[in-house]
Amino acid sequence: MAYSLKQLTQKEERLMGGHRMCAGCGAPIVVRNVLRALKPEDHAVISSATGCLEVSTCLYPYTAWTDSFIHSAFENSAATISGAEAAYNALKNAGRIGHTTKFIAFGGDGGSYDIGLQSLSGAMERGHDMVYVCYDNEAYMNTGIQRSSSTPKYTNTTTSPAGKKIPGKLQFKKDLTMIMVSHNIPYAAQTAPFRNMKDLYEKAEKAIYTPGPAFLNVMSPCPRGWRYSTPKLMEKIRLAVDSCIWPLYEVLEGKFILSYKPKNKIPVADYLKPQGRFAHLFTSEGEKLLEDIQQEVDRRWNKLLTLCEIE
Repeated sequence: MAYSLKQLTQKEERLMGGHRMCAGCGAPIVVRNVLRALKPEDHAVISSATGCLEVSTCLYPYTAWTDSFIHSAFENSAATISGAEAAYNALKNAGRIGHTTKFIAFGGDGGSYDIGLQSLSGAMERGHDMVYVCYDNEAYMNTGIQRSSSTPKYTNTTTSPAGKKIPGKLQFKKDLTMIMVSHNIPYAAQTAPFRNMKDLYEKAEKAIYTPGPAFLNVMSPCPRGWRYSTPKLMEKIRLAVDSCIWPLYEVLEGKFILSYKPKNKIPVADYLKPQGRFAHLFTSEGEKLLEDIQQEVDRRWNKLLTLCEIE
């Protein structure tokens, strides 16, 4: 369908208010807009890995979800939803189900990049008709802001504290989107709640209604772990996209398509400076560390432009 912000806002909510997510958190914005891409007549079965999203939206006997919801363990959200999809197909083939059901799994970066990578990879390789959505807040936020393999290099977390000897996490962020692309799935995309949700909504719609396995990696800022003022959520996303530290692109049947190219690419320091987790980089000792980050961002951005056949 053609994108219309007014029409989308009139769609029935599938994640209701009253949940306990933090003010200024990106995750509920991500979930609400992914689910808005569902057709009103379609039922959904949703699996969520243990994490901020699950513990804050489904506290027995209350739930913020209007569709069928399954709480999975930290490591197996993809396996859970793939099993539900297989059972649905068996019942449908037997003539016991007539309605259309879509299958969507959500997981944070800890449950996707790390603990849940095996079940995610297996579900994608087996070819289940499902969507896996990683809401990427770049650390294990629910359990105390520990580093994950999604955490950017030099980030100050509780398990990679910045000090005199070590300037935060020592490894660059894992590129999970590219790992999923290497599974040769029909659709994979990297997106964010950007420009009135247009990019997120359109990619969610493609993911849900492209037959076969699909993957969405969505930037989901965390005010507690990133240490920014809660009203600044959308500003953080804009700076990430315009600095190309979080590029927006999709891969449809193996073809790379760039969704957004900044007219004026800003320095990555403009994105890092407003976040308390990177405060130690803006000292006399941090200049070389900023240069290191900028070089890696530029390398990955140029590689992506080549894959998208853009000069």
